[in-house]
Amino acid sequence: MAPFTSSAADAGIPTPEKPPGFVANALRRKHSFIQFFAMTGIFMLSMRSVGQKYRIHDLQDDTAALEKEQSSLSDRINHIKNSLLAEAALDTTGTFAARLRVLFGDD
Repeated sequence: MAPFTSSAADAGIPTPEKPPGFVANALRRKHSFIQFFAMTGIFMLSMRSVGQKYRIHDLQDDTAALEKEQSSLSDRINHIKNSLLAEAALDTTGTFAARLRVLFGDD
C-alpha cells in the first residue's frame, strides 16, 4: 500500500503565495516608498532644526551668565583699585601712590 499523501491544494485549502521580497514590493509601490523617504527626510531636518534651536537658546543663556560674571569681576577690580588708591593716599611719602599710578597707567 502506498503512503497516503495529500496536499493543501488537494483538500481545497488555498495555499498562501510567498510574499514578494522587499525590492519587489518597493518597485510595485514606488510612489509610496518615495513619499515615505521624502517625509522621513523632512522629519529628520525638522528634528535637526529643533536641536539647533535649543542649542542656540543654551548658548544665549551661557552668554548672559558670562556677561554677568564679567560685570561682577569688573566691579571687584574697580573696588580693589579704589581701595588701593585710598590706602596709597594715606601714605605720607607718596611712593606707594606713584607706584600704583605706574601700575594702573594713571598719569
